[in-house]
Amino acid sequence: MMDGWRKEDPPTEKKLPVEADVPEFLADMGRQAQATPLQQAVGDLALIAFYYLLRIGEYTGKPSKNDTKQTEQFKLQDVTFVRRDSQGMLRQLPRNAPASMIMEATSATLKLDNQKDGWKAVCIHQHANGECFKCPVRALGRRVLHIRDNKGPPETYLSAFWANGSCHFVTNNHISVGLKMAAAALDYPSCKGIPIDRIDTHSLHCGGANALALSGYSDRQIQKMGRWRSATFLEYIKESLFESSAGMSTNMKRSFNFVNVEDGVFRDITGVTLNSAYSVNTTPSPSN
Repeated sequence: MMDGWRKEDPPTEKKLPVEADVPEFLADMGRQAQATPLQQAVGDLALIAFYYLLRIGEYTGKPSKNDTKQTEQFKLQDVTFVRRDSQGMLRQLPRNAPASMIMEATSATLKLDNQKDGWKAVCIHQHANGECFKCPVRALGRRVLHIRDNKGPPETYLSAFWANGSCHFVTNNHISVGLKMAAAALDYPSCKGIPIDRIDTHSLHCGGANALALSGYSDRQIQKMGRWRSATFLEYIKESLFESSAGMSTNMKRSFNFVNVEDGVFRDITGVTLNSAYSVNTTPSPSN
């Protein structure tokens, strides 16, 4: 009976990916002189989530806490920055490194205590992308320095921000509203064929995976970056995107001259090869 009902269910309408322009839009909003601490935090966290392929529960809280979830948020103590020294050698920066060194970091690592799939002590490393502001490593630096400047302890969540002397936290709702607003401002429905109601917090996670796929990274690299245990991550690579099929028909029309090697395994093809290009005489020689 349950199978019968399942067949009658409409197909699941999954959320669609966004490109880097959406988190960059939010980062630019947080960069404005009149921006609030919340807008600054949302912009930074959106950049970090997109480039590090983070799940929403790893970098935000919920209005009502759910203790049954395995995923834990990243904390201040989970961030490690790496920078090249004067000799060009990569060096890990100490926790109390000056702000100037943190904001010049070459790359940064996030260590996750626990996640949705049960992986513990997982590390994700990402490099600076060359942008002075709209960069995941620079965004991490801003979050770390904001928490440090407000005397936050090492256990402070990266979603924390201070406004009017009080500590607050970015929630999944803040990210959701920000993504929809940015996508609307960038005219995603008309320019990309993506309705606003198909964009939500999941769009950053699958958006980062899609960006890697379209950039030519292997399935294994994407799976490792997104910390998927199985091939379920392939559901995040949207085959409906225009770029996913670019060049396919041109390549498919090529003549590959393939041969079914099983044919000679399951039946005798001696008669077929007579007078063929092999130039082999298969006629039995008369016996003396």
